[in-house]
Amino acid sequence: MSDKKSVNGVQLKKEWLSCRFEEGLQFQKLDVKGKVFIEYVPAEYAWAPVDAPGYMMINCFWVSGSFKGKGYGAALLDQCMENAKEKHGLVILTSAKKKPYLSDKAYLVKHGFEVCDTAPPYFELMVKRFNSSAPDPVFRASAKQGIPGGKEGLVVYYTNQCPFTDYYANDELEEIGQELGVPVERVRLTSREEAQNAPSAWATYSAFYNGKFLTHEILNKKKAATLLQRG
Repeated sequence: MSDKKSVNGVQLKKEWLSCRFEEGLQFQKLDVKGKVFIEYVPAEYAWAPVDAPGYMMINCFWVSGSFKGKGYGAALLDQCMENAKEKHGLVILTSAKKKPYLSDKAYLVKHGFEVCDTAPPYFELMVKRFNSSAPDPVFRASAKQGIPGGKEGLVVYYTNQCPFTDYYANDELEEIGQELGVPVERVRLTSREEAQNAPSAWATYSAFYNGKFLTHEILNKKKAATLLQRG
């Protein structure tokens, strides 16, 4: 979060967090200079198109670089489960194959999670149940429908939940449009209700091109050029 480009995004993330704490959000980080943290919230308050009443939803779970393989992830997950012990269980968004920004499905399976729903093109919703009689969490219909047809150019939906989206959905996206000669549109989701009805399972950042889902990964100019050339 020390990237100078993301100074404004970091402030927006802090403001977003401060509003979520009163809704029960927990943010726990290992006391090191590295990305070792977990963020979770009662699913009713999650900024995601998911129906999972009575569950706790993990927004982000990240152990990076040299901190992997030392048990830190398991410790964070254990603390999350302890704080959610009165809930039906935990839910988290992942993908069929390992992808950036999404938690590793293989790791989650080892810790007792299983797939309970899917959304195109590769998103999976996983659950770790504490109450076997509780209803399964599901994606909302909007996550499976995408954006209305007829949209031309590059359209990016995003929230302030990630400190990096603000810069890349504004300054960088504008440059992408100019350099690649494509129209761009940005849609910032500013409320939980908007995020819960997002046209993609990953409300934090999703890009569409000519009405079709392109990627959930934050676009820079190089990545955009590569993806658009593929069609």
